[in-house]
Amino acid sequence: MTFLLQSKRDATKFQILVEVASHQPNVRQSEIAHTLGITPQAVSEYLKELTNQGFVYSDGRVRYKTTTKGVEWITEHAFSLRRYARFILEEVVSQVAVWTAIADEPLQAGTQIYLYMRDGLLYASAKHETGATGKVISDVQKGRDIGVTDLRGLIDLPDVKIVIGKVPRVHRGGSTAVNYQMLKKLVEADRFIAVIGVEALIALKNIGIDADVMFGAKEAVVEAAWHGVSSFVLSVDDELPSLLKRLEAEGLEYELHDLKA
Repeated sequence: MTFLLQSKRDATKFQILVEVASHQPNVRQSEIAHTLGITPQAVSEYLKELTNQGFVYSDGRVRYKTTTKGVEWITEHAFSLRRYARFILEEVVSQVAVWTAIADEPLQAGTQIYLYMRDGLLYASAKHETGATGKVISDVQKGRDIGVTDLRGLIDLPDVKIVIGKVPRVHRGGSTAVNYQMLKKLVEADRFIAVIGVEALIALKNIGIDADVMFGAKEAVVEAAWHGVSSFVLSVDDELPSLLKRLEAEGLEYELHDLKA
């Protein structure tokens, strides 16, 4: 779950900062208070805190503007909220009557269960306590799909890490010009592995690893991130710009490593 939704104070600061950014420099504390339904005194205290954090500055005449740091903070959390909203719209609202989960142990109809994500899939358990609950609609054995109704709470999405390795195209050496020692260190068994380009595919095979996906790899990495799954992407160098542009459009952070030997 996005950080802002875990803290009412941070959520309010985010809203105030957005109001400042959208109405600067002639923004009045009373107008912000009216928009957000809080007192002007509360807005004043939040603005002092935002100023101390370097997110806004004032010219001394009660005229506030967002700083570059403040804009970056808005952008970071806006992307996080968008990812969470997309998860809700695609995985929750579309199945609002009955969700589909995987039973983590045998369950009986009517049992109250807890819901959580694991390896990108939704699981239900009567033992694994989380902030999201529901009731199963039928008896089920462990590992089977089960319908869940009467949903309450929010399902936490794990933080994701996307690591990207860059390898050269064949006319620049291809898989023969890869730093395999570094590649072995970057690849982790518990990550979703994607490759872009034949050179990247062969480089992975040379260390005994098969990719999970090659065709549609860019979208697959984004989809995995929306479901809380971390990825390792091995890509040929001339495909990197479009991959990075796609990740940045979704507000997804990444690490980039040049693996040319």
